[in-house]
Amino acid sequence: MILNLIIYLRYTRSPLYSFLFTLPLFIIYEIGLLLSTSEDLSYLRNGADALMRKMLSIFGIAGLFWISGVFLFGFLIIYFFQKYSWNEYEIKSGYFLSMVLESTIWSYVLFILMSNMHVLLMVTNSYRVIQNVTLAIGAGIYEEILFRVILIFLFNYAFALVFRWNKYLNTGISIVFASIFFSLFHFIGEFGDFFSFNIFMIRFLAGIALGILYYFRGFGITAWTHSLYDLIVLTRITIQ
Repeated sequence: MILNLIIYLRYTRSPLYSFLFTLPLFIIYEIGLLLSTSEDLSYLRNGADALMRKMLSIFGIAGLFWISGVFLFGFLIIYFFQKYSWNEYEIKSGYFLSMVLESTIWSYVLFILMSNMHVLLMVTNSYRVIQNVTLAIGAGIYEEILFRVILIFLFNYAFALVFRWNKYLNTGISIVFASIFFSLFHFIGEFGDFFSFNIFMIRFLAGIALGILYYFRGFGITAWTHSLYDLIVLTRITIQ
């Protein structure tokens, strides 16, 4: 039993499982955008998604759906790079159902932690069901790519070059800095919130929680947890 749990934790944290596990979210997000009108696209495009597209435009990569292609291409590279260890990371279909269940549990844990802090990680309107589901899934994918995968890696790399901290301190400080940017990001742009220190701290703590989850459980579980958390919030708002 314990050995099976250890294998599950090891397999599902790998880039290969993260790619396969988040692929449905990616597809649902893009289908949601295709089903939306052109007037809705600026509202629906997740802020992290939009920011990453602007960064790519600097290198001449432009177009509404280019970031999706880059996202898919990047994970295909990870997929093929990990081919050498396929003997170690066997594809077990039953693990994906367990990952959905685990993500659901983590999303409720995150919701319980945040529910008394009077803040939402996304602004929603109950009459836009498809649009809001698309937003929730987009946040799970692109905010986790930007603020967990990319920023934590960059801070980790930069701190390792400058300081001689041990691995755990380096990672912890990187998570803190990435969480600061994660929180501040929600106050930027046309659809950003008015700045409030209390809201900043709540989103900062949410970033810490997601950063810790990412460190221990990988991108796939964290992306699903973020998306499911936003969907839980959306459901409660719709009911109310």
